[in-house]
Amino acid sequence: MNVDIGNALASVASPGASRESLERLDEQVADAHERIVVGMENSEHGYEALNLPERTDPDEIRAAVEPVVDAEALITVGIGGSALGAATITDALADESDTDAVYLDNVDPEWVSNHLEGLPLEETAINVVSRSGTTAETLANFLVVRDAFEAAGVDWTERTIVTTGESGPLRNLADRHDLPSLKVPDGVPGRFSALSAVGMVAAAVCGHDLEALLEGAAAERESLTGSLFDCPAYAYGATAYALDQRGAAVNAMVPYAESLETFAEWFAQLWAESLGKDDLGQTPARALGVTDQHSQLQLYRAGPRDKLVTFVSPGETDDRSIPDTDVDELAYLGDATLGELLEAEFEATEASLAAAGRPNVRLELETVDEYELGGLLYGMEAACVLAGELYGVNTFEQPAVEWAKKATRGLLGGGEFEEADAVAEKTELRIER
Repeated sequence: MNVDIGNALASVASPGASRESLERLDEQVADAHERIVVGMENSEHGYEALNLPERTDPDEIRAAVEPVVDAEALITVGIGGSALGAATITDALADESDTDAVYLDNVDPEWVSNHLEGLPLEETAINVVSRSGTTAETLANFLVVRDAFEAAGVDWTERTIVTTGESGPLRNLADRHDLPSLKVPDGVPGRFSALSAVGMVAAAVCGHDLEALLEGAAAERESLTGSLFDCPAYAYGATAYALDQRGAAVNAMVPYAESLETFAEWFAQLWAESLGKDDLGQTPARALGVTDQHSQLQLYRAGPRDKLVTFVSPGETDDRSIPDTDVDELAYLGDATLGELLEAEFEATEASLAAAGRPNVRLELETVDEYELGGLLYGMEAACVLAGELYGVNTFEQPAVEWAKKATRGLLGGGEFEEADAVAEKTELRIER
């Protein structure tokens, strides 16, 4: 992964960061890097995620999925970090797999039912993921999936893989039914777990190259140094932080590849849940090039100057020629390919923001494959950890999420929680027709 921060400099953008201010910030980056290295060396909570390229065992993952490696479809039951990392990998590489990867990461009943009804359950595997084994949405969906398998006369115990912690209901279930199981690594929050079994079981079932994913991540790890000018990940994290401090409180992630649309969702959780604390943090937005040039670009170019736009350039992709036409106004398209049109629109959009003085950063991949994807995921995680150090927040906790979990459990009769009582205190001003 390479990063180009030129269009975020104060000489061309407002808000923007001057080269001099980034050089001053680089002193803080050096200090933050030392703290990160210590955290990694001591396997401290959260920082341990940056050790995953060396810790994750691809052979162990492949052994666990061996019973279902020929599945036509895979249902991953998880939510948040237990699903988005895996979905990012399999969606990005979907064209290389014959396995249909489905993610049940919501409890919308019609949506869940529609997914299940369209699958050949006798040829479908189940991948259930929850560190605690008590996540309400995951357990509810797993019970629904299990019931659907039983109703179809399919033995779910022959087609289920479990990834969970050392103890809890899912661990007990795996032990009781002798299910293939893998451990959620200690010290790794869910949103940082894409390069562990949490994110890579689905990749293994879909036949992707696990070693290449980890090798790409390891190469990015080797680039971590004490200067943002030598490290793409730190360049991104530091620039995003600097722009936020100058008013760019929104970070719009815009990949120019359909295959990377889920990556923008993964990034949104990573950035929001890690940095949104103590009235600090940059709000992630999601868009897709070129589609959202026709829906959001107007705002980014002419709306409030409160945004950083992050483009992801996918590099080399498969291409397709545009057929010739006898319509004079469209004749120029007949000399081009769809890939050339995509690249031209990307460069034009990037230039249009720069011409309007709107800050933007480019993340560059050589192509969308396992190696580059591993580097991208690791690089963004390292960027987020660095940004957390600069903000001075605890990047690896999420107390606001825990509050809502307690309220939900209380509302469903799962215990006495004062958070549930607060729901009844909602202020209403209803307008009815």
